[in-house]
Amino acid sequence: MRLKGLIPVFMTALAVLIAATSSARAASLSIVGFGDSLMAGYQLPQAEGFTAKLEQALKAKGHDVTVVNAGVSGDTTSGGLARLDWSVPDGTSGVILELGANDALRGIAPEQSRKNLTAMLDKLKARNIPVLLVGMLAPPNMGGDYAERFNAIYPELAKTYGIELYPFFLDGVVEDAQLKLEDGMHPNAAGVDRMVERMLPSVERFLQKLAD
Repeated sequence: MRLKGLIPVFMTALAVLIAATSSARAASLSIVGFGDSLMAGYQLPQAEGFTAKLEQALKAKGHDVTVVNAGVSGDTTSGGLARLDWSVPDGTSGVILELGANDALRGIAPEQSRKNLTAMLDKLKARNIPVLLVGMLAPPNMGGDYAERFNAIYPELAKTYGIELYPFFLDGVVEDAQLKLEDGMHPNAAGVDRMVERMLPSVERFLQKLAD
């Protein structure tokens, strides 16, 4: 009789455990960091790259998240558009989209960069994959007219699509030589730490929107 009486209790506890486990799994997020060498972690060990450090920082804050590195060194917005579909798999919870730096370095017309970024945002929107857009700034040597046209791309697209924007990926790094590699362009491990620290609040807001 005692065993019979315990069976309903056991079954109830099991149902609660299964529900809790399912809920935890549902809360797990997969984020794709889609970008160029800055996202890929140029000349850095895998564990020192941006996506690895970001995932570590998010988990330390209690987020159940995986950040996948889909950065390709040298990638332009055209290259990103060409590989977007297979680089962002089905089941992706959200994308951190960071491209355009190489466009500016090569002097590609800002109108073309905007067109490519727009196409990527349209593709991801059609797949119901939210985006955190990461902005870039044109290098000073490109001149004022180019910078004005290029720098406006990111805030204007973020406004048009109603998406989260992190204005400048290299914020806090670009003017500090101690945070960059010898090439003077890419962040070193300390620079990546600074980037993660600065960007973390924006990423957490992005994750909150995914959970809502």
